[in-house]
Amino acid sequence: MSADTLRIALVGNPNCGKTALFNQLTGGRQKVANYAGVTVERKEGRFTAPSGRVMQILDLPGTYSFDAASPDEQITRDVLEGNYPGEAAPDLIICVADATNLRLHLRFVLEVKRLGRPVVLALNMMDAARHRGITIDVPELQRRLGIPVVETIAVKRGGTRALVERVDGDLPEAPPALPDDPDSRANLHDEVRQLMAATVSIPRATAAIDDALDRWALHPVFGLLTLAVVMFLVFQAVYASGKPMSDLIGNGFTWLGEHAAVVLPAGPVHDLVVSGIFGGLGTVLGFLPVILVLFFFILMLEESGYLPRAAFLLDRLMVSVGLTGRSFIPLLSSFACAIPGIMGTRSITDPRDRLATILVAPLMTCSARLPVYALLIGAFIPARRVFGVFNLQGVVLFALYVAGIVGAMTVGWVIKRIRRDKSEHALLMELPSYRLPRVRDVTLGLYERGTIFLKRLTGVILALTVLMWFISTFPAPPAGAAGPAINYSFAGYLGRFLQHIFSPLGFNWQISLALIPAFAARETAVATLATVYAVSGDAHNGGLAHALTGNFSLATALSLLVWFAFAPQCMSTLAVIRRETNSWRNVAISFSYMFVVAYAASFITYQVAGLFS
Repeated sequence: MSADTLRIALVGNPNCGKTALFNQLTGGRQKVANYAGVTVERKEGRFTAPSGRVMQILDLPGTYSFDAASPDEQITRDVLEGNYPGEAAPDLIICVADATNLRLHLRFVLEVKRLGRPVVLALNMMDAARHRGITIDVPELQRRLGIPVVETIAVKRGGTRALVERVDGDLPEAPPALPDDPDSRANLHDEVRQLMAATVSIPRATAAIDDALDRWALHPVFGLLTLAVVMFLVFQAVYASGKPMSDLIGNGFTWLGEHAAVVLPAGPVHDLVVSGIFGGLGTVLGFLPVILVLFFFILMLEESGYLPRAAFLLDRLMVSVGLTGRSFIPLLSSFACAIPGIMGTRSITDPRDRLATILVAPLMTCSARLPVYALLIGAFIPARRVFGVFNLQGVVLFALYVAGIVGAMTVGWVIKRIRRDKSEHALLMELPSYRLPRVRDVTLGLYERGTIFLKRLTGVILALTVLMWFISTFPAPPAGAAGPAINYSFAGYLGRFLQHIFSPLGFNWQISLALIPAFAARETAVATLATVYAVSGDAHNGGLAHALTGNFSLATALSLLVWFAFAPQCMSTLAVIRRETNSWRNVAISFSYMFVVAYAASFITYQVAGLFS
């Protein structure tokens, strides 16, 4: 690293606006990885100050105290102290504090100051503080703390100018290091009270609008009803908004495939492009709008400050089934992908609750399942109205998400019954103020999710699609063979072998074959079915949905939907469970119970649906 590069660590409590400040400083030019040996996110970015000096910003995990109770808090402390292997100590610490909630945040500022390293305090959300009538005597606060104090508004352009000017100058003098002992830490609360009394004037403890909204949002009855209605309307909107765009993309790839079939000469390349690329990969890409619409609503709820309140509301219910209110946020993250959800369990301090959350997180309906759900629902569920208002297809999609949630709660209840320690742990969490979601933050979140999907599409899904095309095409049928050529391919033989295992669920050999690549990436099941039916010629007229309705019964489609709701079809998730728990036993437990549940639920669904269809 150049001598002109200043290494800065960005720290603070959760919900202080630290990530927004990081994005403002780095302009989104960042790289994300994990710390060596642990799945704790390490976010790093750079920017060049007006003087030409390069600033390297390390965004450390949010923490309330150096009394580390979780892996991410321990890493934050070790990095700041210079004790983390392979991670140099920062030249400067920027401690971010929420100006509307200094009583909570100042205690951590005092802990950081005791390290004896150069520190700058960034008073963030100053616009919100002024709006609430909160006045802060910044010069007096700076004098009493003995460190520079700078006002920032991380969500506004130019809101970090004063902070950049301060860190671009000479390093502030490091405060004296103080011993870390229980007696001195106990005095921190008294010191915070003195600082607040001398420098901060607050007309009321919480904002009036927050209190008014929380009277309804946190009500034990109306709050739960509101949460249920919000989630139901989200899934209605996902199908109503995303499906037309998915159809448009799907029709576009069908048009491209038809023109490619005319232009390309007959042969293996023709079949690969038409049946493999446009038929398989194009079908999966068509479901990107559905995924982005779902993420849009999740980001809106997250940015508004509603999600922590949902966790608070559900704490009693989750404790009754062996989980904790802190499980809500990781489990909600699992609706995007189980991997960050499992990693998010690091905030759960109790090892028992953390393991229970890890084991049930894969049951949440992740975005990789959405292409399968959208395909089967669109093909087999009529687009009729329920009660003259709700879309039946959206109702079925909502029911699948509910099935995953109910399954997770059931598994949590079983874990609670079989474990020895049946004690319960109180939920303590901060409820941030309500705020309007920022267009920039939501757009950035959607861009990141879309980029992840496209990388998977052009990486593992493309490779598996080409592989499935190859084994569906070769070897060629023997001379005089009767029946479709695909029956004599590697795919045909493998699929018919697996059909012996899955035929009780109503799965034909094509579905049984699609379950194999789906273990690497669930979306590949759609690409596999599209490729197999394109190679066989069934999907050429009317597309994949038409081919499915001609080869599946409604009972089979419902059985397959239930299978994907519960099946352990993601090897990346199992790898993260192994890394987070350091136990192959937990991996085996997760895979085994999900396979048994999925098989049993699909079997029951197929048999019952067969009686009525």
